[in-house]
Amino acid sequence: MPSADPYIHGHHESVVRTHAWRTVDNSAAYVVPHLRVGMNVLDVGCGPGTITVDLARRISPGRVRGIDVEPAVIERARNYAESADVRNVEFAQGSGYAIDAPDDTFDLVHAHQVLQHVADPDRVMAEMLRVTKPGGIVAARDAIYSGASWFPDLAGLDTWRDAYLSAARYAEGDPDMGRRLRAVALSAGARTVDSSASIWCFSTDAERENWGGSWAERATESHFAIQAIESGAAHADDLAEMARAWRTWAADERGWFAMPHGEIIAHV
Repeated sequence: MPSADPYIHGHHESVVRTHAWRTVDNSAAYVVPHLRVGMNVLDVGCGPGTITVDLARRISPGRVRGIDVEPAVIERARNYAESADVRNVEFAQGSGYAIDAPDDTFDLVHAHQVLQHVADPDRVMAEMLRVTKPGGIVAARDAIYSGASWFPDLAGLDTWRDAYLSAARYAEGDPDMGRRLRAVALSAGARTVDSSASIWCFSTDAERENWGGSWAERATESHFAIQAIESGAAHADDLAEMARAWRTWAADERGWFAMPHGEIIAHV
């Protein structure tokens, strides 16, 4: 079993910068009713640690551990926690395929935008369930890229979505994992599963600059560009068109973008 799968986004600065925008409120609000002081929490695929640190603040004096396969983002997460003066959190390199913890360790295991990037989500979900205590929960949220919508209509963004869907599948992921989370959890052995959905919406000047600017860079400079070309989903001219379209969208005060997500609370 691999410890990691090809990650379509890679860890280009444009990717990590956008991930650093995430908090519990904008990316894990469905988990909030289940948080309680003193919990023991695991955050799988924690990235730069912004959600992880936010979870730690909310359950203190409980403990949160964040794991990610990429050493550089683990170091970044540690630096972020230190700068935020949050001390009840730790970060370590690790894979959702083989979590370094005994059975029945955590009250809550959380994964945000993780299962869409793995070739065998059933195995990762089963591993997350394994390390969750009886009566505990696994919380997961993933995007549904085919449901993305925007204004104004730009041909370059249509090209982007088509290329992203193809390249993500080429990388052995599922860009629409959000709609399949319930099925994955039930298949992996969850006792019961509560399902919900939510949407990221970007429209303010700052939101458009962050999201659109990030994707303009990703289109030509990140690992997505490599995967898109290798998979045949796009050519260099297509990538340049995508980048121009994202910059046009970001500069337009009428710009609006929505990304739907599926969410689950899987009970152990």
